[in-house]
Amino acid sequence: MTQETSGADQNINPPSFVPSAGRRQRPSASAPQSFAPARSRATGAADARRSDDAAEASPARSVAPGDGSSADSVTSSSQHAVGAATPPPSFSPNARRAARRSTPGDAMPQSIAPTRARRSSGSSRNAVRPASAPAAPQMSRPAAASLRAGRGSVSPGAGVVRAARPRHRAGRIAAIAVAVLLAALVVSVFGAWTWVNGRLNRADWLTDSADTPASTWLILGSDERDGSTDYGGVDDVSGYRTDTILVLTKPKSGASSLISIPRDSLMNVDGQYMKINSVAQFAGNKALVGEIETLTGQRIDHVAQIKFGGLQEVVNALGGIELCYDQDVQDAYSGLNWKAGCHTADGATALSFSRMRYADAQGDFGRNARQRQVIAAIIKKASSAQTLTNPAKVSKLANAGLDSLTVDNKTTPFTLLSMALAFKDATGSNGISGSVYWSDPDYYVDGVGSSVLLDDAKNTELFSELAAGTHAAGTVGTLAES
Repeated sequence: MTQETSGADQNINPPSFVPSAGRRQRPSASAPQSFAPARSRATGAADARRSDDAAEASPARSVAPGDGSSADSVTSSSQHAVGAATPPPSFSPNARRAARRSTPGDAMPQSIAPTRARRSSGSSRNAVRPASAPAAPQMSRPAAASLRAGRGSVSPGAGVVRAARPRHRAGRIAAIAVAVLLAALVVSVFGAWTWVNGRLNRADWLTDSADTPASTWLILGSDERDGSTDYGGVDDVSGYRTDTILVLTKPKSGASSLISIPRDSLMNVDGQYMKINSVAQFAGNKALVGEIETLTGQRIDHVAQIKFGGLQEVVNALGGIELCYDQDVQDAYSGLNWKAGCHTADGATALSFSRMRYADAQGDFGRNARQRQVIAAIIKKASSAQTLTNPAKVSKLANAGLDSLTVDNKTTPFTLLSMALAFKDATGSNGISGSVYWSDPDYYVDGVGSSVLLDDAKNTELFSELAAGTHAAGTVGTLAES
């Protein structure tokens, strides 16, 4: 009886109905693999065997009527629901796909694996991606390679790669154009450099004095006659004189300066007194440079001397320059006829303007100021866009200037360019101009005549500040301070 009851109980209570605490649900054979439990199938079989052993050792229980659920009904219902809407393997929960990827020979393609698990609230399964989500557009290998190389674009929503118009051709054309322009610039600059360098008239001017920090030029204007120019007025000069003496200084930092030295400044050359404008003629070029270096305390790096006839030709090549003077002048010695105000002066008028002194109340000091005005006007017009964009005018100007210019042996075209730029800075609103200091403007010496006695101490201090770039912009000298 007991055996029958036992046998009957086993039929009534199969192992699948053992209490839930001692068993695990065995996966149904009809369930799709993608909905298998998160555990591996190998461990699932061991769990099933442990569940059977527990069922034999545990007392059977019956399902109370009206309970509304049983293990069979739950299992059957679950299987039915799964069979009704089985999602594709690519939408299986992350944990189950992980289990499948761990199974050899049944790995899921990585390209469609979700990036991370998302669990829905109140559910033991991961959230399922909507089946209506659009698939990533597919493209051919050549198209993908073109896109990676930056040569194409993807049309949104169409999965079509459109090849961009090649840009390398336009870039290559631009590079060629730039190269051609640079080559033309190099050729023109080299040609101009060679032409100017070959036209320079050089002479031995420089001394062996010690170098000083600033760049210093000695600018000389000579009244040497060449017989080709009408200088106007009375020709009262025998030989030649350096009647224009300017010291141009460009410090490493600070304002550039252009300082005049009066032509009648008294010098003592080897024990003999003479005016500074006659030193080069009687003692030589180096003697004049040496006297200027003693006066300024600075080494002269370069020398440029222009004949007065050349000044006239340069002004004519420019088509005239704008000059201003506030007095009416009728000077027979220089030939200047001037109406007070500003006028466009041609070459002959500009030359007379820079030579006139007897009709000037300030004498030679007034002439120095007008000479600086003439040079500033020449530099301003020569460096203007109107001149530089006119090849014919530039050529005429260069020929006129180089024909009458004499420089030291170390001067190059670059040196001349640097000098012109320093000239422009010195004569501008932020530059320094004026004359040296003197203690007696009418100092008489037998055999020399009326001379200008310079203040050596103040001049040494002046040029020291100019070379250091510490002097304020403006006008300097005794005349400016009186």
